[in-house]
Amino acid sequence: MSDTDFDRAAAPRPTPKRGILEIAAYVPGLSKVEGIEHPLKLSANENILGSSEKAREAFAGAFDRLQMYPDGQSNELRDAIAAHFGVERERLIVGCGSDEIFHLLCQTYLEPGDNIVQGEFGFGAYAISARACQAEVRFAPEPNYRIDVDELLKLVDARTRIVFIANPGNPTGTWISGEEVRRLQSALPPSVILCLDGAYCEFCKDPRFEDGMSMVREFDNVVVTRTFSKLHGLAALRVGWAYMPAEMAGAMDRIRLPFNVNIPAQLAAVAALADLEFQQRSLDLVEQWRPWLIQQLGGLGLEPVPSSANFVLVGFPKTPGRTAREADAFLTARGLIVRYVGAYGLPDHLRITIGREADNRAVVEALGEFMKGPAA
Repeated sequence: MSDTDFDRAAAPRPTPKRGILEIAAYVPGLSKVEGIEHPLKLSANENILGSSEKAREAFAGAFDRLQMYPDGQSNELRDAIAAHFGVERERLIVGCGSDEIFHLLCQTYLEPGDNIVQGEFGFGAYAISARACQAEVRFAPEPNYRIDVDELLKLVDARTRIVFIANPGNPTGTWISGEEVRRLQSALPPSVILCLDGAYCEFCKDPRFEDGMSMVREFDNVVVTRTFSKLHGLAALRVGWAYMPAEMAGAMDRIRLPFNVNIPAQLAAVAALADLEFQQRSLDLVEQWRPWLIQQLGGLGLEPVPSSANFVLVGFPKTPGRTAREADAFLTARGLIVRYVGAYGLPDHLRITIGREADNRAVVEALGEFMKGPAA
């Protein structure tokens, strides 16, 4: 086509496809505070102990391989996951965080006009991935900040393709039993995928909890996702994985970008998975300080939500001078960064990551000061 065939000045500019500009971009929490050199960050549910020494050594060992492309199939890591969890490697997909896996799942199974169903306080990545595929997002009420199977099922129809559940949930920290998850699966049409996001599942020790791994072997429509970001402390490296029916893994692998997980990340994840001592220390810290933090927050007249994750969601009064937004600003000014979760539909709440003893005591002391201060 020659330049004379059309008017360049009048030609339209590239525009995003329908719905893209209506998606609310994910906004991470603060990580810096102006004027404070080393703030305490308890906003992102990162592992306060850092990461495994073995993982750090493996990461450092990749320095002389930075010129190389990574193994595009993450074979060593998939082998390590398969051995650790007793699962079949051909059912595994490794991603750049579990976020990429949610995106791949939506890209593979959603068409314009389809819908997904999730809890009203569900992780924002589900909705972003679905809307990018021009699918509708349906939010089921969560009474008492907890997934309700019957509310989810009310929203399922002939165009539903995926139901997403974070169990335990983020930012709520609540969970539902294996019995309830199985009741949900049994009520879904076989064509609907049940995606169980287990980012925090290691922190739930109740015997009624089920991580869903055995359900993947039993049913053709269950996917379980996991991450190395929380328990293993590798959030910076972005490594997630999923266990699913082999046919689904094969379909998703066709659109997975090559070399999606870098060499240092793969090596560090393998080493982290083998460091059981670090994992146990991380779990013990949460087990010790989570009930203490919940008890102390309740004693201040706040409303902590019972949690089975490595964080606590806490409710604040609506009274001016005592609100969650004001408490967030009060803590931030003192170098204590927590997460205001108004974007999750929880404008009266803050999410606080479980820290070390001194960290937890500092937050409780500061909130005690805040609650005693003069109300507006």
